[in-house]
Amino acid sequence: MAPIAEIRPSPIAGTWYSGNARELVEQMDAFISQARLPKIPGKVFGLLAPHAGHRYSGATAGYAYRAVQGNTYELVIILSPSHAYYPAELLTSAHQYFATPLGKIAIFQDALAFLQQELKKTGGEIDRVAEDEEHSIEIQLPFLQRALKGDFSLLPVMMRSQSKETVHQLAQALSPLIKKYKSLVIASSDLSHFFPLETANTMDSVMLKMVVDCSPEGVLAAERNGSGSACGAGPIAVMLTLAREAGATHAKVVHRSTSAEVTGDASSVVGYGAAVIYFDKIKQI
Repeated sequence: MAPIAEIRPSPIAGTWYSGNARELVEQMDAFISQARLPKIPGKVFGLLAPHAGHRYSGATAGYAYRAVQGNTYELVIILSPSHAYYPAELLTSAHQYFATPLGKIAIFQDALAFLQQELKKTGGEIDRVAEDEEHSIEIQLPFLQRALKGDFSLLPVMMRSQSKETVHQLAQALSPLIKKYKSLVIASSDLSHFFPLETANTMDSVMLKMVVDCSPEGVLAAERNGSGSACGAGPIAVMLTLAREAGATHAKVVHRSTSAEVTGDASSVVGYGAAVIYFDKIKQI
């Protein structure tokens, strides 16, 4: 059996986003600098950011990352769906580093080992996968590399199961980590998929209302009953559960868009939303 490479080989650099470092820097800086945010009156806890190719959702994602521009974090937790089939309910990387054309990012092995131990206490587990094809974590990394100040370590978690039970179990296991380390929690998710524009806008409004309400229950219910949709409903619900426990009970949608704005095709679109979850300025920790 061949040894696992230290650095995860990227399946999407050069296709989903630019593989040229100089061009990527220019694009990331433009997406972030062009975002005009409303006032965020408290310290940021987490972000909702889309994960389509940068051509489609980069402008919307730039609004999320503008909210943390210049900030420093010890730990960045990225929660994403798993778009490929694996037998495990929760997945992470078997590699030591993720990499983009802008450099490599270390996976926080101590935090990952702790997460594994915490999940075992409730009968859960997280499988480490090598050379995965998942795009929804990596697509966020160039934004983080340009927006944040200094180095940070990464804890990537892909959710194949997005059930209420898995959401609760994962949030419970992650909670001690966000108390121990200065952390940013990111839910990587697009919104509705392949509906006509008018229907997509209605469904996306429902899902984003649940985010603004900081309601993990509402997010999962909207996904379940079809009134709203997000491929990362589980990751969003985990982030909101952690935010509620930490006392970050405020959220703003800072941008939304659809693929029709790029393709010109309103007959079947994908929705994108960026949101910031934050502490009340009086209660922030």
